[in-house]
Amino acid sequence: MTSIQQLHRSAISALNQGQLETAHQYLVKLLNVSPDYADGYFLLGVINLQVGQLKKAVRLLEKALGLHSSDEYRAQLTKCYALQGELAKARQTAEKTDPQTLTRALDADTFGVALSHVGLHQDALAFFRQALTLTQNNAQYYYNFGVSAKFVGLFDEAEQAFEQAQALDKDHHRAHFALSDLKKAQAENNHLTRLQSAFERARSAESRLHLGHALAKEYQDLGEFDSAYHALKQGKAAMHAARPFNHAGSEALFERIRALSGANVFDPAAGHSSREPIFVLGMPRSGTTLVERILSSHSDVMSAGELQDFGISVKRLAQTTSQTVLDPLTLEQAYQCNPQQLGQTYLDATRVVTGSHAHFVDKLPFNFFYVDLIRRALPNAKIICLMRDPMDTCIGNFRQLFTINNPYYAYSLDLMDTARFYSRFYDLMQHWKQLHGEQFYMMQYESLVDNPEQQIAKLLDYCELPWQDSCMRFHLNDAPVSTASKVQVREPLNRRAIGRWKRFAPHTDAAQQYLQQHKVIEGE
Repeated sequence: MTSIQQLHRSAISALNQGQLETAHQYLVKLLNVSPDYADGYFLLGVINLQVGQLKKAVRLLEKALGLHSSDEYRAQLTKCYALQGELAKARQTAEKTDPQTLTRALDADTFGVALSHVGLHQDALAFFRQALTLTQNNAQYYYNFGVSAKFVGLFDEAEQAFEQAQALDKDHHRAHFALSDLKKAQAENNHLTRLQSAFERARSAESRLHLGHALAKEYQDLGEFDSAYHALKQGKAAMHAARPFNHAGSEALFERIRALSGANVFDPAAGHSSREPIFVLGMPRSGTTLVERILSSHSDVMSAGELQDFGISVKRLAQTTSQTVLDPLTLEQAYQCNPQQLGQTYLDATRVVTGSHAHFVDKLPFNFFYVDLIRRALPNAKIICLMRDPMDTCIGNFRQLFTINNPYYAYSLDLMDTARFYSRFYDLMQHWKQLHGEQFYMMQYESLVDNPEQQIAKLLDYCELPWQDSCMRFHLNDAPVSTASKVQVREPLNRRAIGRWKRFAPHTDAAQQYLQQHKVIEGE
């Protein structure tokens, strides 16, 4: 009879060779012989995590932890909770481990990555520091530390970490991009030569995407906008070819949202009465982070970051089996849900980071899809939609390196795709304004930059907040920023980004013509 130890060793060997099915078979045999063998459940959890079965992975890892307390088990369970968007459980599980007691760098890094994934960068840093204390020869560990350091405003430490990652791995494309994104390139101080060499060596679509964006950023800093545009096109080409944007699906989603919002009777008394949430939404790169910083500089308001909680709450109550969080069927089912329950589910999901102030800001830009459901579930919530010059918004999205595996951002791989998506967004925002009137506050980015005191006063009045001078000094707000605007929002207001799209002409001509044809902008 095969011993438990032999089955365990065979399972680990198969797992290390990527033979997941074989490893699974060994582990099932092991647990049939020894039902309380903790590592059997742990390894089955790891297998399920690798194949994307997160719910099964969580149950197995929880079972393993119930049988045996292990930092490695706890790290992987924290990772699963983070991937599921369960912020509270991720933090609570991580808090059971003192970073300084960890003896394996991999466990420390796993905790750190999980916490950073849900925006808890300050907590993540302690784990990343321990990982780097335990080993100094892993480029990815330095990179991970640098990302969280950058988010909390430790820019010098971030730069040192990214440079160390480069020293250990000259083709670490994420570190290349992070360094370029950290500060403005100068004629006498830039990374162009190093980046061009790395781009020529790059073979994967992901590495070319990062390096193309890094080159474009530095070319733009130097005023070479033609070179910046071509770097973006070359860098995005392979990823765009592999992942063409689904315009038919996008169009169908926007149309279904409009139809559902008009077909269902709106009863403001049916929702949750909370006045806590302030939703700041709109297209990415339109000023949402700026407004979040202004509002969270008020003593009655805290920033909760870009929460996925409303969409996840909709999906949870809709109980649809589709693989996507947002789709027409899920929206149809959502309109059959109890609005008060939806509001309560959302508020409960936010509680790991909210509850300390009278109000919190949820600034996930793509909550613009859910405006009507938000109004139904939380009729007293404030909803602020940022609008920016359409061409500046489109070029801003095209030149931004977004999370590559997030389907929300797929349009940004091509400028014309971005223009088409923006046109749908624009029409939907006009629909929301017509439907919800003064309860849907549209704010123009350029007006805020040109007349900050006047516009901030109007904003606070809409949010029913008393004036505080601190809102004018938002750039002194030292709270972490987990978005592409993390450097800009630590500066006073300026007009540098207004009209930037014109510097990319004539490459913007086709997008401009499309937006003119669809009545988004006026023809010249």
